[in-house]
Amino acid sequence: MIKNYLKIAVRSLMRNKVFSFINIAGLSLGLTCCMLIVLYIKDEVSFDRFQAHKDQLFRIKVTLSDSRETRTLGSTNAIHGPSFKAEIPEIKEIVRAQSNTFVTRKGNELLSEDVLFADNNFFTVFSIPLVAGDPGTVLSNVNSIVLTEEIAEKYFNTTDAVGKTMELKIGDTFEKLVVSGVAKKCPQNSSVQFGAVIPFELQVVRGWTDKDWLGFYMNTFVLLHDKASYQAVIPKLNQVFKSKSAEEISKIKDFDQKINFSLQPFLEIHLDSEVSDLRNGLGRGSSAIYSYILSGIAIFILLIACINFVNLTVARSLKRAKEIGIRKVVGSQRKQLIYQFLGESFILSFVAFVFAIVLTLAVLPTFNELANKQLALSYLLDSKLVSGYFALFLVTGAVAGFYPALVLSGFSPAQTLYNRTRLTQKNYLTKGLVVFQFALSVCLVIGTIVIYSQFKYLTNKDLGYNDKNLMSFSLGRGQSGEKYLAVVKEELESIAGIEEVAAFNGNYNGTLANIETGKMNFGYIGVDDNFLKTLGISVVRGRNFSKSFPSDPVQSAVVNEAFVKKAGWQNPVGKQINFEWKNQKLTVIGVVKNYHYASLKDTIQPLLMTQDPNYGLSTLFLKLSNGNTVETVKTVEKIFRKYVPFMPFEYQFEDAKNLKRYESEAKWKEMITLAAMLSIFVSCIGLFGLATFNAETRVKEIGIRKVLGASAASIAALLSSDFIKLVLVAIVLALPFSYYAADTWLQDFPYRIVISWWYFAVAALLAITVALLTVGYQSIRTALINPVESLKNE
Repeated sequence: MIKNYLKIAVRSLMRNKVFSFINIAGLSLGLTCCMLIVLYIKDEVSFDRFQAHKDQLFRIKVTLSDSRETRTLGSTNAIHGPSFKAEIPEIKEIVRAQSNTFVTRKGNELLSEDVLFADNNFFTVFSIPLVAGDPGTVLSNVNSIVLTEEIAEKYFNTTDAVGKTMELKIGDTFEKLVVSGVAKKCPQNSSVQFGAVIPFELQVVRGWTDKDWLGFYMNTFVLLHDKASYQAVIPKLNQVFKSKSAEEISKIKDFDQKINFSLQPFLEIHLDSEVSDLRNGLGRGSSAIYSYILSGIAIFILLIACINFVNLTVARSLKRAKEIGIRKVVGSQRKQLIYQFLGESFILSFVAFVFAIVLTLAVLPTFNELANKQLALSYLLDSKLVSGYFALFLVTGAVAGFYPALVLSGFSPAQTLYNRTRLTQKNYLTKGLVVFQFALSVCLVIGTIVIYSQFKYLTNKDLGYNDKNLMSFSLGRGQSGEKYLAVVKEELESIAGIEEVAAFNGNYNGTLANIETGKMNFGYIGVDDNFLKTLGISVVRGRNFSKSFPSDPVQSAVVNEAFVKKAGWQNPVGKQINFEWKNQKLTVIGVVKNYHYASLKDTIQPLLMTQDPNYGLSTLFLKLSNGNTVETVKTVEKIFRKYVPFMPFEYQFEDAKNLKRYESEAKWKEMITLAAMLSIFVSCIGLFGLATFNAETRVKEIGIRKVLGASAASIAALLSSDFIKLVLVAIVLALPFSYYAADTWLQDFPYRIVISWWYFAVAALLAITVALLTVGYQSIRTALINPVESLKNE
């Protein structure tokens, strides 16, 4: 019986090839979007699931709060982990991890690698498989190093690297470390990412660690015993900290900061929006909001495709009315007709599903690039995923075919054989669905415009300094960088293609000091007296550092406007800042205009600049002239290699660096744009089909109008007006929702655009224009039909 129903359904679909093609095209696009998003979400929720100890593995977090602000860090100090383990019996293991960049040597070639310091139990706690080496002992020797297969191939052209030596520049000399193990590349859905690991004990031996309880700069992971409750461990962490840090805190005058430790489940790290700065062995962070947005877009597009199916099937009802009437007259029951129409729906859904799989595989590389993923074909072979896709197929077929099956099977034989009801013009559901799908499309178009405008704003906003033609590079940390700073600067200043040269310590660090109103946190950097001029930063009060004032390096500071505002100063010049922890007082000699030294996704924080001679300057900023940049960079490299021969020459331009900060927004701009284009395309496919069937049902009416003198233009306008009215209603309904959604999204940006009326005007005009072009073609074609042909008897 089912076989007969399928045969009838197939023959019916073959007789209506245009209808079938339109529905298959729309459904396959909608299903493709859903398949891609299902892959994306599967990857997100499966992050770190491979870890053997995932349920009892945690990262230590710390919350710092005072009367002015609260900050949450995913960082600790070297002393925290071992102390907690010694005092708290529920803790089975602790693993400390801190990354650093080392210069490496491969023959005569100098390279740079990010290397992770980790405790010797790193490979037993984390389930990163080793190709060679014993997980329990690979980090037991202080002079050992573990490489991933990728890094081993890079340096030794083979993964069989155990026993070979790798040279790392530690201090001012290259030292040989022995490869003790080779690890597989970290899974792409792992928060733990590294290329090389060396023992944390090396830091201890070299005296690089400290015993301060108030320092936070590395990750510490905690593995609890199987039956231990992490909620019960948290109070014990704070009890140990309070006891151990009491003496250190007592030495700080007026210490008013509250410090609370907590444990974060390892599986929550990937989607943690509170601590987004993943470093020290952690990477690939994301946000759950991305999954929600992408899921919404995919569902929207699939809904639009299903709406097209319903609308076109109902619209075709006029052409199939006699077929249905005859079938009922010869004995077909309504149940049988429902089975037939559902069969047609599932056949179309199946064909669309097959095309969707092909499309998914074709566009997966592009999607990976946009989403910054490494989704693979193997993901499709997952049993749960296959079950999910099968459920998606069933739901799509049922949703698309159920209502038309009920409507068509309910036609009365008498009405269908003697009187055609103009269902397409009176069916409010059909009109409502057209309005709904175009409203969704308009929302996506407005979203595209808003995201594009915000991205343009972020990449074009005045940063408070000039990042054009501004190049920077480091001379290396430690004495080597400081040793040659003056002579390198002097030689660079003599190059014709360089306008200005300035020195900088290389990092924006945070610190704490006393001001007259209490303690204050702020950023702290070391600069020379040409830093402000080179970057084009304006002094708004007081003066800059100057060689004319020999006491500036040890007594003076320059602050930004945010510092003055937070301090509550009316007359900042002359105010004192007391660094009790290093027994130093600095006097404010100038205030600079706020400039965005961080991303525009963060507010400008208080900043202090100093010339403290103990704050080593090793990074140089060069302001290049417009013109022969390539040759200038080559000349700079020659000077660099002359004085720093044992380091790779790595430089960057600030404008490119700033642009890189908004890579995720750039990708979202592309993804939303593609989604908007797809939604409009799918909507137009349906609108074209509806216009085609509407014109076919009004052929005789149009013939009569032409005989009575109506022009082709007036007839085309008449046929188009019904659909344009529906699009206008969709626009009106979409505008308030779009505004709310856009405004909510923009709240995450401290510096954002103002939503303008023209965003909505452009989206509305685009929707009307596309609808006119879609419907207009069929309307004009129908209006030009010869009345003699259209008025012939059937």
